[in-house]
Amino acid sequence: MSDILSVLIVDKNPIVRAGLKALIDADARFTVIDILADGESFLQAVQKNTCDIAISGWMLSDMDATDIMRAFPTLPETPRLIIYTGARAQHIPATVMKLGGWGFCSKSAPPEELMATLHAVAGGRMSFPYIDVARLGADPLSQLTPRETELLGALAEGWSNQQIANRFGISANTVKFHLKNLYDKLSVKNRAMAVALFVSAQHAHD
Repeated sequence: MSDILSVLIVDKNPIVRAGLKALIDADARFTVIDILADGESFLQAVQKNTCDIAISGWMLSDMDATDIMRAFPTLPETPRLIIYTGARAQHIPATVMKLGGWGFCSKSAPPEELMATLHAVAGGRMSFPYIDVARLGADPLSQLTPRETELLGALAEGWSNQQIANRFGISANTVKFHLKNLYDKLSVKNRAMAVALFVSAQHAHD
């Protein structure tokens, strides 16, 4: 690595992208070489340019960070990846660590915490909140009931609430009730995050 470390940023929110660039460029030890809005552009940039560190959101417009991390082993050279997200799902830091990420920082944390994470990773140290390492191999879907697991599979297939209701012979309100319980158990906010976790768990078993 050179004395000034290059940073690549990807986030679907333009305000976040601009804020990160301003924050990081203000530190003389770093320079932001590009800011991108989607995962495909990010992976293309990684292939074309050598950067030291990358900061990525968790949910991008075209993929999530697990897709990026799974693509990294196929690339000849990759940056040290930090996930910076407002998603509150408890499994995310452990998933990032398991898939080879170098650090994690919540968007609810003060800017100083992100910079501390960046400095740690720049120094060759991983930076994560407390993680019960013994649980890294645990299946986050194991706490679901069989019906909830079926519903999650239907979500992953793109079924609407009404289609799920018709498929399982239950009311749309009952579907909403089951999905709320499912989201609570997985510590996710919506179906997109639930499906991302489902796909991640499925890949883990492949």
